Amino acid sequence: MSETAARRRATMVEVAHAAGVSVMTVSYTYGRPERVSADTRARVREAAERLGYPGPHPGARSLRRGRTGTLGVVLGEHLTYAFDDPQATRFLSGVAGVCADHGMALTLVPITGGPSDVDRVTEAAVDGFVVWTTADDDPVIDAIAATGLPAVVHGGPRRDGLSFVAVDDRAAAEAVGREVFAGARRPAVLSFPLDRDRISTVTFGAATAGTVPGAASGIDPDATTAGAASGIDPDAATFRVTRRRLLGFRDAWAKAGGEWSQVRVAVCSINSAREAEALAAELLTGPDACDAIAAMGDELALGTLRTAARLGFAVPGDVTVSGWDDTDAAAPAGLTTVAQSLRDQGARCARIALGRLTSTDRDAEVAWNLVRRASTRRSQRRRAQP
Repeated sequence: MSETAARRRATMVEVAHAAGVSVMTVSYTYGRPERVSADTRARVREAAERLGYPGPHPGARSLRRGRTGTLGVVLGEHLTYAFDDPQATRFLSGVAGVCADHGMALTLVPITGGPSDVDRVTEAAVDGFVVWTTADDDPVIDAIAATGLPAVVHGGPRRDGLSFVAVDDRAAAEAVGREVFAGARRPAVLSFPLDRDRISTVTFGAATAGTVPGAASGIDPDATTAGAASGIDPDAATFRVTRRRLLGFRDAWAKAGGEWSQVRVAVCSINSAREAEALAAELLTGPDACDAIAAMGDELALGTLRTAARLGFAVPGDVTVSGWDDTDAAAPAGLTTVAQSLRDQGARCARIALGRLTSTDRDAEVAWNLVRRASTRRSQRRRAQP
């Protein structure tokens, strides 16, 4: 074969001629091999290898079938988040398990916050979408809906025409908030991001940062104290998960007889234990040091526990701490938390996107439960009772 021919992609017609079979036989060899005898398949593949024919183009096969055999997962995060965040990893494991069971491939579609996000979504060669939680104003949600493909959103936002899977974040936050805030005088919340700007109070709490939060974040700069803000309006959060959990914590503190303006909220830009350690150091020091910290994730709570230990605080004697998700590290740390299975939720999202669940199953409530451990005082009192 000449150098020119080697550079040119061989065609199915040429393979059929070289093997002495029809073009349909070559097509069946690759797409429906059970319809071709073993000897003929071997003759076709020998000819294909000799001509340098790699097989039918995947895109052409997809057009003929009307499907790609791939499920797209849209991350409202940078791509590395899927591997760095333990909760995202569990969720994706659930999605991947269903894809494996049904012979589907999995494509991760990361969102960067840039103008290319919509194009990246609309051009994705997938049969359906699973969307990891993103903000209400994220344009990719409308872009996904416009594709007409099956799609399910995990955590938020909710959109007409798109399936939705999430725990009752507000009810769960109230339950764990009542636990961690019991007996507290100066409570605080370690929060997930409020909006797509992902401004952290580590950034604007320090005078050297030179960053002031905008009004859209719901944060009053005048109420900001060394790494936290009081009186954050939960309804201003455009991430549904953050908004619902803030509302639940507000409900819990109100039922304890407190005012929401008393609760300091420290916002993390990502679900990072390291960032939480820095924020917890601000919350636990100074004349108004907090004595109860409700974290929106176990990673944030574990960072808080490390800071408390470093500063010499007893848990729960000096400060109570709660988390969320009941990760593998929560029990050894004695962390009171909200238990939910993100792996099961990922699997459920995948089954919905692939049309494997009935309407009744799709609308079923997602399970969660409060796990009381040694990091809150109520659990201590329960163990002390005969």
